[in-house]
Amino acid sequence: MAFCNSCGATLAPGTKFCTKCGAVVTGAPAATAPIASSPAVSPGPLAPTGSSSAVKIILIVVAVVVVFGILGIATLGIIGVHLARRSHVTQEGNRVKVETPFGSVDTTRDPQQMAKDLGVDIYPGAQPQANGSATATFGGVHTSSAAFTSNDPPDKVCDFYRSKFPNAMSSTSGEGRCSIVSGNQNNIVTINVEASGSSTKIQISNVSKPPTSSN
Repeated sequence: MAFCNSCGATLAPGTKFCTKCGAVVTGAPAATAPIASSPAVSPGPLAPTGSSSAVKIILIVVAVVVVFGILGIATLGIIGVHLARRSHVTQEGNRVKVETPFGSVDTTRDPQQMAKDLGVDIYPGAQPQANGSATATFGGVHTSSAAFTSNDPPDKVCDFYRSKFPNAMSSTSGEGRCSIVSGNQNNIVTINVEASGSSTKIQISNVSKPPTSSN
């Protein structure tokens, strides 16, 4: 409640002039304009979170990998068809030969042919294993390998091959086994002999390449 400073009359709150004497009422609060309420702002769409962005990136990467994988399989399929058309398989008795654009593979179970391909004498009485021997020629490198079994003890078989290669580059032996490596930079012969149950297993391989010409 407010009072007039001049006559002391009781005034209503916010009165600027006394209703009784007309004097100006000092200290009366100025009338304030009503504050307009601002319209409510509705929240906009939420920005994508970091996890959703990571999921999108992962999905993109997976899609790219799948696409490249499909393209790779298609390319391999085309190459495979091309090789199949240009490859030839011939068989003569126990000998099978596969010729490809990159080289050839020759397999046989004939002991005489095995010895010829290996360039190494076969231990007397040794029998070729079921898979026989295989020779392959790729890029000028010729590889022959064959496996045999013998009823003689490993020491006797090792002595036989040591006599065939007295100047071997390497010759190691142990209980029931030995390994002999002989040759030069253009031809390497490896012979491994080891006990296998009641018999002796003999593995022979020969890797040769054309001699390099020196200027």
